Amino acid sequence: MQSHKKLTFGFLPLLMSILMLILAACGSSGSTTPGQTGTASKAPEGKQVMRYPVVGDIATFDPALVQDTDSNFPVQAVFTGLVTLDDKLSVTPQLAKSWQVSPDGLTYTFTLKDNLKFSDGTPLTSQDVIYSINRTILPATKSAVSYYLAQIKDYDKANNGKISTLIGDSLMAPDAKTVAITITKPGAYFLQALTYPTSYVVNKKLVDQYGATWTDHEAEGAGSGPFKVQKYSHTTGITLVRNDNYYGKKSQIATLSVPFYNDQDGMYKAYQANQLDYSPVPPGEIANAQSIKGFTTVQLLVIRYLSMNYLSKPFDNIKIRQAFALAVNKDVIVQSALHGAFTPTNHIIPQGMPGYYPALTGPDGVASTSGNATTAKQLLQDGLKEEGLTKLPAVTMTYYPRNQQFKDALTAVTQMWSTVLGATVKVNVVARAKLLGLEDATKNNANGLQIWQAGWSADYPDPQDWLSTFFTKGADYNQFNYGQNTTSVATAQQAVEDTLAKADATSDNTQRMQLYNDAEQKIINDVGWLPLWQERQQTLVRPTVQGLVLNAQLLVPPDDWGTIFISNK
Repeated sequence: MQSHKKLTFGFLPLLMSILMLILAACGSSGSTTPGQTGTASKAPEGKQVMRYPVVGDIATFDPALVQDTDSNFPVQAVFTGLVTLDDKLSVTPQLAKSWQVSPDGLTYTFTLKDNLKFSDGTPLTSQDVIYSINRTILPATKSAVSYYLAQIKDYDKANNGKISTLIGDSLMAPDAKTVAITITKPGAYFLQALTYPTSYVVNKKLVDQYGATWTDHEAEGAGSGPFKVQKYSHTTGITLVRNDNYYGKKSQIATLSVPFYNDQDGMYKAYQANQLDYSPVPPGEIANAQSIKGFTTVQLLVIRYLSMNYLSKPFDNIKIRQAFALAVNKDVIVQSALHGAFTPTNHIIPQGMPGYYPALTGPDGVASTSGNATTAKQLLQDGLKEEGLTKLPAVTMTYYPRNQQFKDALTAVTQMWSTVLGATVKVNVVARAKLLGLEDATKNNANGLQIWQAGWSADYPDPQDWLSTFFTKGADYNQFNYGQNTTSVATAQQAVEDTLAKADATSDNTQRMQLYNDAEQKIINDVGWLPLWQERQQTLVRPTVQGLVLNAQLLVPPDDWGTIFISNK
């Protein structure tokens, strides 16, 4: 999942064009433009209900554990942190009203806003902020995304249990309104990383009282966001209501209903039946949906890809990995199974992000996304010979079904592997939450997943979020064990890890991007990821919804709820 931050380079013009498309497509009555609420007639309070679905049951309602976009949506509505991202993905104050950075770039001092409260009315102070950040980092929380806070001084010691707390060390609260955070070395993306939910504030009282089940009791005052939990059913969904103790502009939406659906197909059918106010459009329905008021399509900072476990045979052989990558014709898959809805890609960093590398090629040294069956067959034979094998053993691919077209796309991938390589591929279809757990369990595990489908949405506009987050030693998301294996290129991969560490700490931006570009190409050569496509999001928003502007991560900044409402028409 995700966080997002300050925009630089060519990213802002692209993002502004994306936002203009979203604004133009959210739909409204008469001359009202979504995002401009001055001319639409507001419906009565009892009708200020917005129905926004997610794939559920969500994986978690704990900000310290969030890894996916669907879980992130309700979390972002209920919890807030020191800073957040606005509609343009720029860092903006949230609980903090301001901050200062020390001359050496190592200490960030935040001044909190006045009269902060949890949704139950109890005061929220700097002690709550540092408690929540510290809680995420401590091993007892078992956060697979605490990595977003890894810049904090002595993170490793606390995360490994070598010290019991960072409070009083790198996390300080000198008074009720001041938070001071010390980091290990200057980092260009520290504020961006703080916008991820791992730093959001939770109510210690509930965690202490209920332990591991505290998220089932969030109605008792868990967060400080624009909404509070009224009801959370693990089978049907979440009902959120306006938080009158919110420190920002109060939400005009009185009730935010977050129902759970198995997939996008179910959401789309529910939207057609007037049971939802927002829905993604499955690829197979795009042609029909284009004429519906409220339809929009935008390119997202999302890459869908396949992962292979470097510790699992036969994927501990680089040539066999390359054979699997080059056997896939991404152009055919996108056009046939996905109805042209997305953009085939060889990239880890998506187009539109700083650090996007136009000259990047596939493992065969060419930029084509149509695969290379001849080279794939030869690489397979070379790899099998190196392994002392005459044929491929059966392999298993695991994924969760987003919609029928997504299933069709992955079926097409397995058919290509069968046709080009003679591979026997077993398919294991699981729920999203289970897949996330299986991915976590594959780290350092030869008996974990072999091949699995995954996706990544930009947390903040910096290449570090796409490369170092996945491909550095010890990274929580290095579940495919890049560099931590016994392949013939393990030493070279460890050199790439060093390159990424250098890039993360480099202040010269041109040099920094060159280092990331070099690392990305080497990772693609070793099939660290097998990228498939960059997503475009086709959505429908009911024309009665006024002022809704989703940023490029399809999330609503907290203060935006103060301008979103349901109109009479």
